[in-house]
Amino acid sequence: MKKYYQNLAHYNQWINKRIYSVAAKLNQDALSQNHGAYFGSIIGTLNHILVGDILWFKRFATQPANYQSLEYFRSVKKPASLDEILHDELSELSEVREHTDAVIVQFTSEITDEMIASTLKYKNSKGQEFNKNLGDLLLHVFNHQTHHRGQVSTLLYQAGIDIGVTDMVAGITEK
Repeated sequence: MKKYYQNLAHYNQWINKRIYSVAAKLNQDALSQNHGAYFGSIIGTLNHILVGDILWFKRFATQPANYQSLEYFRSVKKPASLDEILHDELSELSEVREHTDAVIVQFTSEITDEMIASTLKYKNSKGQEFNKNLGDLLLHVFNHQTHHRGQVSTLLYQAGIDIGVTDMVAGITEK
């Protein structure tokens, strides 16, 4: 199972670099323009993806295994809301995104099948308590990123920027 999570982490890192690279072609006004998407703008949606990652990886960091790679998330301030704008400048957001993705890649290299099969006890943003399979929750994080990156790619396309191939299959090596 570990290999699948590693593949998802590497894909996540690759596609985020691509999206941020093409988004940098737009000026701040275009990045911040509200298009009526779930989180308004390109910058709002990119911030939301990061907020989701921070919230989830802070939860994963509470695991008894105490993975060293998650030390970064232990030190990051918990976002106040799902629509919080952590960084309104793309360059700042991009730096944090790159670092976050590197930590996620490192984390997936450290996880074990036992951890993937373990239960994570956590509270959601409304304070409700849950006990769920950690592997399923990690899969949710990657799916969440993909869902909202799809929205970003649509917003970029509407702004005249085609980001090209985004399919994970592009990164699967030939046998």
